[in-house]
Amino acid sequence: MGVLLVLWGQRLRRDRWQLVSWVVAIGAFALFAAAAVTQTYGNAASRTEILQVAIATPAILMLRGLPRGADQGAFTFFLIYAFLALLAGLMSTFLAVRHTRADEETGAAELIAATPAGRLLPYTATLLHGITANILVALAVFAGFAVQGLDPQGSLTAGAATGAVGLAFLGVGLLVAQFMGTSRGANGASAALVVLAYVVRGIGDATGTPGADGTTMTEGAASWFSPIGWGQQTFAYSGNRTWPLLLVVALGVACLAAAWLILGARDAGASVWDTRPGRPGARASLRSPAALALRLQSGSIIGWGLSGLALGLLAGSLWKAIAAVDTPDTNITAVLRAMLQSQGTSLTQLMVSVLFMMAGVLAAACALQAVIRLRQEEAAGTAELLLSAPVGRVRWLAGYLVLGAAAVVLVVGLAAVGAWATLTGTGDGSMPANALWQTAVAQLPAALIYLAVPALVFVLWPSATVAASWGLLALGVMLGIFGGMLGIDQSLRDLSPFTHTPVPRGDATDWSGAWWMLAIAAVAGALAVAVMRRREVGSA
Repeated sequence: MGVLLVLWGQRLRRDRWQLVSWVVAIGAFALFAAAAVTQTYGNAASRTEILQVAIATPAILMLRGLPRGADQGAFTFFLIYAFLALLAGLMSTFLAVRHTRADEETGAAELIAATPAGRLLPYTATLLHGITANILVALAVFAGFAVQGLDPQGSLTAGAATGAVGLAFLGVGLLVAQFMGTSRGANGASAALVVLAYVVRGIGDATGTPGADGTTMTEGAASWFSPIGWGQQTFAYSGNRTWPLLLVVALGVACLAAAWLILGARDAGASVWDTRPGRPGARASLRSPAALALRLQSGSIIGWGLSGLALGLLAGSLWKAIAAVDTPDTNITAVLRAMLQSQGTSLTQLMVSVLFMMAGVLAAACALQAVIRLRQEEAAGTAELLLSAPVGRVRWLAGYLVLGAAAVVLVVGLAAVGAWATLTGTGDGSMPANALWQTAVAQLPAALIYLAVPALVFVLWPSATVAASWGLLALGVMLGIFGGMLGIDQSLRDLSPFTHTPVPRGDATDWSGAWWMLAIAAVAGALAVAVMRRREVGSA
């Protein structure tokens, strides 16, 4: 027991700043969302109107959740729970991989296994660490909602649902770490599973059945294939059910048990899917820094590209649900049609814009990973080996920047291809092809910001590259995509590139924000290249 507590304390100390950042951010999201509902939708009539429009708009349900009434607590849960669960899942998978596969990569796990701790106690300590983190998340969500005067029992249910989803993905992360040979692969695969759970839940919500009162909805079948959907079934504030949490915890326990069995059967440092041995000599195609960068990044680029394609394909798969909602001549859809016509758009265009906004976030994440890879190569010492050959520092950096820009275009392009193919296949003519492609192109400037600015951070403050890159993206998403819902002042929301992404509406589209963002990306990239000429490369 003493050894276990020492290992647990070591993990708490090692993650103290990361853990505090995750818990505070998730709790703040809950607090701001509840405050925004109180300030903006203070009466039941306004909340009812918003819910009726949301039920008539599948794109809104994909991003938000499952409506369960106009009560203030239920409305808040509808707005923010799915995103809180997404964050808890990402926190847990990153934590699991960081203390398992990543430690095996560096050799730290083997050193600890040579002590009386053995091989199983470190995993037990990681499990205890993950449970602690998710309990703190649950308490933060409970406090954020309760402080705003929401029902304590409902707030407790919402917090428990968020923490339970985090625990499920803690088990998923531990299991994925057994299969993947690298921490980068394990992080990518486990994070993709979290995002997939979010998207599957969104499909289930968007294809559900509206209730007779226009403020409630019964989920579609897809929601039952997502742990986030299970947590949503607690119906915090409107039902406060606890039995769906048994499904979430059961998934975590099953994954944990499977990980334990695999751990006991494999060698230290090995994985279920072993990486292939390298060739004794490099191919001719790897004789440039850009080609090497492509080889190192190809797996993650393919993963982000397929995610973008999947988002595009969703446009066609949800078309039937949109058509079913938009055809009845009800007061709700009449108001919605009038609103959309005043903005020069349609239900399909609204949904495609939402999906491309998500594709823009994926493209930004893919871009900043190219810069993070630069820092990883430098910290591991492999960059110095590369630069000992006739390769300059500027050429090395430029190769990754070019690759990152190409990856951004690929992710957004695949999303556009998927949307075009499915909308054409379903016979939906409400969105012209040129408008669809313009919507895709509009995402590029914001994504390129998250390539150039992290590159500038990398050359000026190398040790802060990883934290600053992900922090900037998280801040941009919070301010630009969720800022309005959270009641954040417009002056702060304007700091996010996603706030200035053009929304094509025929000839009335304002592209000035895109040109400004391209200019900022170009200046930041040029400064990074210029400073790189004089910066030393090392592992510090």
